[in-house]
Amino acid sequence: MPRFTIVIAAYRVQGYLSACLDSVLAQSYPDLEVVAVDDRSPDHCGAIIDAYAARDSRVVPVHQRVNSGPGRARNAGVERASGDYLLFLDGDDTLAPGTLQGLADRLALTHDPEILYFNHVRTYWSERRAPSLFGELLASAGTDVFSAVERPEFLRLFAMSSNRVYHRDFYTRHGFAFSEGIYEDALLSYKTMLTARRIACVDLVGLEYRQRRVGASTASPGEKHFIIFQQYTRLFDFLDDRPHLDPLRPLLFERAVSHFLFCLDRTSRVAAADRPRFFARAAEWYRAHLPAGFTPPVEGRPRFEALASGSFLRYREHELAVRAAAGARKLRRTVRPPLAARAKQGLYRLHRQRPVDPQLAVYSAYWGRGVLCNPGAIYHRARELAPEIHGVWAVKKSEVESLPEGVDYVVTGTRDFYRTVARAKYLINNVNFPNEVVKRPGTVHLQTFHGTPLKCMGLDQQRYPAAAGGMSFGNLLRRIDRWDFALSSNPHSSQIWERVYPAAYQLLEYGYPRNDVFFTATEGDIRRIREELGIPAGNTALLYAPTLRDYQKGFTPRLDLERLSRELGRETTLLVRAHYSYRPDDDLARLQEAGSVIDVSRHRSVEELCLAADALITDYSSMMFDYALLDRPVVIYADDWDIYRSSRGVYFDLLSGSPGETPGAVARTERELVEVFREGRWCDADATALRTAFRARFCRFDDGRAAERVVRALMLGQDLELPLGPAPRTRPLAGSAPAGPRGGVLTAE
Repeated sequence: MPRFTIVIAAYRVQGYLSACLDSVLAQSYPDLEVVAVDDRSPDHCGAIIDAYAARDSRVVPVHQRVNSGPGRARNAGVERASGDYLLFLDGDDTLAPGTLQGLADRLALTHDPEILYFNHVRTYWSERRAPSLFGELLASAGTDVFSAVERPEFLRLFAMSSNRVYHRDFYTRHGFAFSEGIYEDALLSYKTMLTARRIACVDLVGLEYRQRRVGASTASPGEKHFIIFQQYTRLFDFLDDRPHLDPLRPLLFERAVSHFLFCLDRTSRVAAADRPRFFARAAEWYRAHLPAGFTPPVEGRPRFEALASGSFLRYREHELAVRAAAGARKLRRTVRPPLAARAKQGLYRLHRQRPVDPQLAVYSAYWGRGVLCNPGAIYHRARELAPEIHGVWAVKKSEVESLPEGVDYVVTGTRDFYRTVARAKYLINNVNFPNEVVKRPGTVHLQTFHGTPLKCMGLDQQRYPAAAGGMSFGNLLRRIDRWDFALSSNPHSSQIWERVYPAAYQLLEYGYPRNDVFFTATEGDIRRIREELGIPAGNTALLYAPTLRDYQKGFTPRLDLERLSRELGRETTLLVRAHYSYRPDDDLARLQEAGSVIDVSRHRSVEELCLAADALITDYSSMMFDYALLDRPVVIYADDWDIYRSSRGVYFDLLSGSPGETPGAVARTERELVEVFREGRWCDADATALRTAFRARFCRFDDGRAAERVVRALMLGQDLELPLGPAPRTRPLAGSAPAGPRGGVLTAE
């Protein structure tokens, strides 16, 4: 029998669940079991739990047949528990290192109390950490063991489910269980504390209580919040059967009413239109349960008195007075915006008064670089499936000349741009529109993204200020709040996007439209692309595509490209693609003139380059995830992995050699890279096995129909789920010779 059973309820927490499970399974105290309950989550929570259970026998997976809420999910976990003590965690929380050892030590010291409370810290999406208010209270208990009647001040501890452990025999013997609906943890917290005769505390900060920006069960307003009155009614019904607890009624009454007012003051819980009705219910509850001789607390007395009188007007008067004082202070700190900015905002506001055009879509990619990437693929598919939707591209002035013939456009920042964006129903981008763009009612904003995250993204960049480059995370949050939909190409991306870009958008696991061409291109298309690039017939084409380095400026090849080309031989053609953020490189131009490489840095289509290449050489570029769809060799050249990982942060160890993490052969030096090709390791059985596992993890949603799914769902309003097609078909190497290395110094398999 394990000492601890940690019951984890999981629903729509795919971006956090792995961290939660890792924090438990990595505890130095090993005598534990984890009962992880998938509450019929519509995301990948169930698969994550099963994967952990397959790796660690301490994990017991439980899958609910229907979504029943966190209370019933925890109850289902208790039914499977076998440990001495129960600890409840939400799937987005974590345990601090050493927590279970600290709890085990205090349990032994206090001779196995019925409840042991410990401390927590709130961890915010902004990387801020806020200590709880209860450290001193917990510390004041020392090693005492007591009941709530003996120490009623401890009823002020945060009434949640995760900051204590319960002796399982005590918990089950009294028939405790979570009730339905939210605020179920408050009811159970008080009932268990009022029942226990042996309570102990430890001022150990063990729970890292995550404060999500969106997604928490209590973070969206609605009728569900009115159940709070039922929960506290159940608590006072519980007290009615236990007259010896009557001295505690005033304190519990004050805690209940404070909780009502807390909810009333937050639009994330009680919408403005519902406030009078919520107030009336709270006032009714107040009158029905008011203990004799109750005195409102000094702090907050006006609000309690307004509730006692049943006057919402009186409550609002006090509230408005407090807000007016705060508003005056804020106004004094406000700086008037520059005249030019105000004029632009006025023009944009004027255009927003006009009706939304239901047949207008604005596209943009890579900060206005042209008809590219996922927005480009959606644009072309929309012209076929929804020709009535007029597509306009927002581009930089410098890119106008490069636009394909027949493409309508506006230049970013101009009057035409703001007029068009103000009226468009559809706004589709793989980065973001300017901060001043407003999400109008009835419009559809789609964030397509432009890669799979290996490096840290979004809010995770707060931990890497050098890589963030002065990014305003406040502006980032305002931009993502405009999104209605966001695309994902694999479960890994889904988990990361929901966590690092926390907003109320819907995630569409449709695949990446830009990759559709990998399934539709013919062998004739590939031959044409290779000829246009100047790849000699029969040559092996290697695409070298390194990514951006946040810690250095300008493109500096990390290889001696001239020597590498010479080593690879004349029958190998080296294509070099510098990151689009870099300016044209004179050394690359010189090498191209000498015939050593083909510089494809300014080629308009990365997808065409992938189709043309027999193998990809890259470091940390997200191109590897897309290229894996072709089932052609990927070689990782990572001479600065340690620097890159520490300066930017990564989500997994690309060089580990583990299936699902490393896509193929790895080289850390230029000499090793040459040997990878010379010895045939770039496409041998080991490399193929790694690539197969990598594709299984990261090529889940692409099947050649991603753009179609987007257009039908968003523009045609078709309420359908196009089934994901079969696994991506394997393409042979792009060259005309048989698959496998050939020519130059490369030996045949």
